[in-house]
Amino acid sequence: MSRICSVCGKGKLSGNTVSHSNRKAPRQYEANLQKISVKHANGSVSKEYVCARCIKSGKVERG
Repeated sequence: MSRICSVCGKGKLSGNTVSHSNRKAPRQYEANLQKISVKHANGSVSKEYVCARCIKSGKVERG
């Protein structure tokens, strides 16, 4: 299972690691995902990966 937020779809971002001598090497930035119990509209509860921003902003109801 891929690590993607089930609410907003946030996943990996790509970028560069930059050393002191300004050399660049590719790297991946992971989203801050937490596995939480989510309550759905029909009353069921399931465990899903949700990013910290969606949890803090109240976009998901915990179950």
